[in-house]
Amino acid sequence: MKASDYVHRGDRIRRRARTKKWAICLGFVGAVYAVTQFRQEEANASAISRFTQGDEKGRLRSALDSTTGELTLARAELDRAKRVMDYSSRYKVGADLAAAIYDVAMAEGLEPELAFRVVRIESRFNERATSPVGAVGLTQLMLPTARYFQKGVTREALYDRHTNLRIGFRYLRALIRENEGDVKLALLVYNRGPVAVNALRSVGRDPANGYERLVMKGYSGSGVID
Repeated sequence: MKASDYVHRGDRIRRRARTKKWAICLGFVGAVYAVTQFRQEEANASAISRFTQGDEKGRLRSALDSTTGELTLARAELDRAKRVMDYSSRYKVGADLAAAIYDVAMAEGLEPELAFRVVRIESRFNERATSPVGAVGLTQLMLPTARYFQKGVTREALYDRHTNLRIGFRYLRALIRENEGDVKLALLVYNRGPVAVNALRSVGRDPANGYERLVMKGYSGSGVID
């Protein structure tokens, strides 16, 4: 055998060995890559599952919050309806007028029980009531007093139940605050006027005229809603 043949044969053997090694290496790398891809896909699937579950939990929580809010609102509406019907029955007035008195009193921060008592004594729930001295409507407002709380309001406008109730209740609440929570004194000022009450008190006389007793008989509330 020639030396050159030996060399060529050795080269072929070495090339086959290198090729085999490369094949083994490539196979190993391919296997590692396949395992890595499989694990990555598993991780992605797990992440997607967690995201989907989290998203579903979020939707369920949102739906629960919405339902809870609706139930709270429904309970509040039911409570209001019961109270309005109770006042309507006790004071023998229509449900629409009872609802107006209740809603305006709540909006103006006046206890509804006191509000109903005042309207009963002042006008007997007659929206067109007019006194000999010119007091008007459900809460028997004098025009100058009404205009102090709502500039430009007309006498005719005071026959509107909502306008009259809003101004009358706002005035009474202001008097209770002004007299440091003394509901009886506030009622006397509401009925007799601040000038007359202050004049009597300034000379040591009791301004009570029985009005406050009529309104407050059986009532022990604070008059206002904080």
